[in-house]
Amino acid sequence: MLKSKTRLASANQKEADICLLLEGTYPYTMGGVSTWTHELIQMQKHLTFSIVAIISADTPAKLAYKLPDNVISMQTLRLQGMPKGVASLPANKEAELFSALEKSLLRLQSKADLKDLAKIIHAIVPYRHKLGKRLLFDSYATWQMLLHMYKDTMPKTSFLDYFWSWRGLFGGLFSILLAELPKAKAYHALCTGYAGLLLARAHIETGRPCVLTEHGIYTNERRIEIASAHWLDDPDNFNLTITAKQDRELKDFWIDTFGNYSRLCYEACSRIITLYEGNQEFQRMDGADCTKMTVIPNGIDTVRYGAIKRIPHAPAVALIGRVVPIKDIKSYIKSVHILRQSLPDIRAYMIGPEDEDPEYAKECRELVEHLQLGQSFIFTGKVNTEEYLGMIDVIVLSSISEAQPLVILEAGAAGIPTVATDVGACREMIMGTADANLQEPKLRAGGMVVPLSNPRSIANAVFKLLTKPDYYRQCSEAIVERVCRYYNKSDQYKAYATLYRQLTGAGEDSALAVPEKVEIQESRKEKKETLNSLFPTSLAVLDPVTSVG
Repeated sequence: MLKSKTRLASANQKEADICLLLEGTYPYTMGGVSTWTHELIQMQKHLTFSIVAIISADTPAKLAYKLPDNVISMQTLRLQGMPKGVASLPANKEAELFSALEKSLLRLQSKADLKDLAKIIHAIVPYRHKLGKRLLFDSYATWQMLLHMYKDTMPKTSFLDYFWSWRGLFGGLFSILLAELPKAKAYHALCTGYAGLLLARAHIETGRPCVLTEHGIYTNERRIEIASAHWLDDPDNFNLTITAKQDRELKDFWIDTFGNYSRLCYEACSRIITLYEGNQEFQRMDGADCTKMTVIPNGIDTVRYGAIKRIPHAPAVALIGRVVPIKDIKSYIKSVHILRQSLPDIRAYMIGPEDEDPEYAKECRELVEHLQLGQSFIFTGKVNTEEYLGMIDVIVLSSISEAQPLVILEAGAAGIPTVATDVGACREMIMGTADANLQEPKLRAGGMVVPLSNPRSIANAVFKLLTKPDYYRQCSEAIVERVCRYYNKSDQYKAYATLYRQLTGAGEDSALAVPEKVEIQESRKEKKETLNSLFPTSLAVLDPVTSVG
């Protein structure tokens, strides 16, 4: 088991087949993306992996997973974690450096492309082992650059807030650009953001193939966080004037910068993967090239979950997930209250941990008590869900936001229909994708899709499933067939095995030869030609069984 201490790449470090770039997840945090990554590495035992785990300055570097034997190096990259570096450079060199940085950093606030990032890298490369916090953050030259950028872009906003926003955003950028980059035949990021920025850097510096798998859409998540960040609020937003506000605000500064990081990542990729069709529209809006996009859905062990035996029981529903606001547990509780009026024997389970947001969990328990649900509503805490699936008739997901919830697939393989809100991939999983619905034989719905925050709609859907045996049987059979046909875990890993074979140039069916290294010192014309011709517009077609989109 590798220690959590950072192991930097060096000139004699062994080259990995795949370098995985992650932010805030594996191997330090438990969760869906982390488990997905861990299983991906385990299933590709014929390949070697390097890992770059990007974490915040205050995140404990304690491994949550035992790294598989085919992980040959692990690097922890802390945002804002720059070395001290030198305090100055020779006057002419320092002036050249900051002139190049200022122009390109300004572009990162508007419509940046890989040429702009390449210019920053070109400016930094000669001094990479000398640069650090003292020159890039605490020097007079940085102060002057920051003032110029402030006056050029946001002169009417609070300078103090701009100052700290600048340091927060570009401190992360400099951390990414100054870190050592592991050697690999191909690079694979699991999100855009800072991991995607590092992917774009790898593309420019090494010329090796780069791919992205997005579970959720990083920029959407950041937009939600930034929109709710009260410290970024402009007091002028709360006036009662009719005239629309035209000036850029600090929130625009943050959102535009992260939007540009996504654009750079998309431009650097030879393949842009997501879990379901719905995400692709967001990717296109953020600048992704449609010819690079594909869908590889998550999969489950259909044999394992299909073998779960049903146990005789009273009518029962369950929500499987964390007790947190984004799951909207309160709507689920209210729907159970409505159901009891028609089905007094109904039993409801809340299966999942309550420790992430104890205050919200307390409110949910108080709501159960207030609605006098008594022993008919059971909080199980964190348990083995497979032990409960045999005595559940309907799964409910009342979430405000989801990606591709595996619980729909796991329950579906066991023949349990789902009632879910219309978020993430839920509609595709229950009703089928557009392409799948064109195939014969057509599959019926595997449950029902309902509006957000609507307990009565949830209750009506569950009531229909529990009181109409023929309809329930149709939904049960359809979801079993859909899961087995499109969401088998072996198909998922086969798709990635094919993709990695293409990227690394291994095997007779390789679609990509490993390109020559991109030289940072290329002329502007040479750089443009190299970036445009580095990859074909698309990889060879994936195994048709695994490419659903």
